[in-house]
Amino acid sequence: MLTAILALIDVLVISLSAVVAAFLRNSLTVFRPTQDVAENVWPVAVAVVGLWMLVLFIGGAHRAKRTGVGTNEYTVVLMWSLVAAGALAIALYLTAYNLSRGFFVLLFGVGIPLLIVCRFAFRRLVHRARVRGHFRVSILISGSPENIDRVASVLSRERWLGYDVVGALAHGREIPATPSGIAIVGEPADAVIALSRCGAQGVIFAEGSFAEASMFNEMARELEDQGAQMIVVPTLTDIAAGRVNVRPVAGLPLVFIEAPRAAQALSWAKRAFDLVGSTALIVVFLPLMLLIALAIRLEDRGPAAFRQRRIGLRGEQLDCLKFRSMSTDAEQRLRELEERNQAAGVLFKLKDDPRVTRVGRVIRRFSLDELPQFFNVWTGKMSLVGPRPALPGEVARYPKHVLRRLDVRPGITGLWQVSGRSDLSWEDTVRLDLYYVDNWSMLQDLNILGRTVGAVLRSRGAY
Repeated sequence: MLTAILALIDVLVISLSAVVAAFLRNSLTVFRPTQDVAENVWPVAVAVVGLWMLVLFIGGAHRAKRTGVGTNEYTVVLMWSLVAAGALAIALYLTAYNLSRGFFVLLFGVGIPLLIVCRFAFRRLVHRARVRGHFRVSILISGSPENIDRVASVLSRERWLGYDVVGALAHGREIPATPSGIAIVGEPADAVIALSRCGAQGVIFAEGSFAEASMFNEMARELEDQGAQMIVVPTLTDIAAGRVNVRPVAGLPLVFIEAPRAAQALSWAKRAFDLVGSTALIVVFLPLMLLIALAIRLEDRGPAAFRQRRIGLRGEQLDCLKFRSMSTDAEQRLRELEERNQAAGVLFKLKDDPRVTRVGRVIRRFSLDELPQFFNVWTGKMSLVGPRPALPGEVARYPKHVLRRLDVRPGITGLWQVSGRSDLSWEDTVRLDLYYVDNWSMLQDLNILGRTVGAVLRSRGAY
């Protein structure tokens, strides 16, 4: 159903783009005035829309597995829309049809961004609908009880995925439920029977489901007759799809993993993006920063900003700039509050911290206290996107594997900020930061920046 709605949206968007392109072609003064644009466009308009939709369909832009998660959906729409543009250009050349070149450029110049924006908006609407109980899929999880609970906890936390766990499949019937309380309704080999008994629409197979790899293929054949989804959770975790390349060799699906991408996160392209972006943001937010500084000064006559020593790229120290949101004696009062720490791991978080001022509560709620860090980005000490810069005391207590957070420039925003911020556990925070370091891409940075706006407006986990 969702793919049909998505296809309908694409038809409407492409049709609207054709109308807008024809209007702009006649209205914009940059094009040579002509009276025959409408006569050349409308006779082939249906064919142009049909060709674009056909190419998107061939490219898999409407496949359910590519929609709703990750950036691959947008990449597919972009690449196959460019293929459609090339196919249309070739068709026009071979038929010698005199279609306005201005219309051609405007059609794809307007249509491609509009398609991607509508995909993003549709995804957000579907995610909200799933959180509210719509478009959900009942699912069974197979594996060892511990792995079943691990997968179930992710599905429970990320309700936008749309999966409801209705039972578990585990070897042995000695226990009626997993440690978290999910009822065991059978063994992995009983998946087909359990599906009909529980009314589930698919099975997630986690580690511990089968002793032999061939059993997965046999189960896939059985589930095919039921029209049920089969999802396999590999032992590989926290590796982006872009780093995974599956090559069948003698019947074995060998998985080749690219090297981590931390070095690419230090490229000149990312630095140029940070420089241009921070400059633009400083110009846009400068009046607001002046107002915030004035409000802080008027509240308690203390300094508006402060420099906090943090650890940056490769362990180098930096002075992280922030608007002061706490009382001037905040550091001295920290020791007496440590026993009330609500954060796990090496972090210190206190939801109702008495040191926070009235202005501080407002600017913290919308992360406005972080605005001066645009200057840290501009000087190259930080990045717009990356793991948050840690305090020296926190870094001193890092386990060895967590030190990999320091392999990239720290950022103003990052994966943990758009995934729950202070509501996340220390383990989830580390996992997200290390995922970012190992799987960096410019598309992921853009995605995080876009999600940051929503996270800030919702104020989720901000205190």
